[in-house]
Amino acid sequence: MSDRRVLRPVLIVVGVIAILVGAVFAGQGMGLIPGSFMTGDRTWLIVGVIVAFVGVVLILLATTRSRNGRG
Repeated sequence: MSDRRVLRPVLIVVGVIAILVGAVFAGQGMGLIPGSFMTGDRTWLIVGVIVAFVGVVLILLATTRSRNGRG
């Protein structure tokens, strides 16, 4: 089994987790999810958006084909 075939599902799982964590952070930063020191702090909104963006990038890297057509 090639390294790419092993790495692809790992990147997808890590990407989904990053999106979920980023969404929670952003929700707390916007004050939508109460009960934390993060609630209402815009810093966590920014951190959440960045973490979610990284998750999207990881999923895109895992799901797009390589340029040489062997991905």
